[in-house]
Amino acid sequence: MIVLTSCRVHPFAPRSGCHQLKIRPEDITKSAFRTHYEHYEFLVMSFGLTNAPAAFMSLMIGVFKPFLDTFVIVFIDIMVYSKSNEEHADHLRIVLGVLGKQKLYAKFSKCELWLTSVAFLGHVVSRKGVCNTP
Repeated sequence: MIVLTSCRVHPFAPRSGCHQLKIRPEDITKSAFRTHYEHYEFLVMSFGLTNAPAAFMSLMIGVFKPFLDTFVIVFIDIMVYSKSNEEHADHLRIVLGVLGKQKLYAKFSKCELWLTSVAFLGHVVSRKGVCNTP
C-alpha cells in the first residue's frame, strides 16, 4: 500500500508562492516602479520579477531538504508519500509543521489528502508507478 498527498503551494497564485517571500531590505529599491500617481516598491516577491519562480523553488528545496526523496517531492506542488496510514500521518505532521515554522501556507482547496493515486505535474502517480495523465 502507498498513501499519497499533494498540496499546492503555487508561486503564481496570489496569497501564496512568491508573495510569501520577503524581499531583502537592501533589494527593495530594485523592485520599484512609478505611476503618474505614486512611487511603489514591493516588500514581498512579485510574480513579475524575473527570478521570482526560481527564488521560490530554491526556498522550497531548502526548507524541505532533509525530507526530499525520503517522503517529500517538491516542484511547485508538494507531494508527500508513505507506506502506511500511520507513517503518512507522521509525514503530514512534519510537512505541515515545516510550512508553519517557515510561515508558508498551502491553499487547502488545492490539497488532496489520503489518496492511493494522485495527479502530479501532468502524471498519475500510484503504487503501480507513474503514467501520463489520460
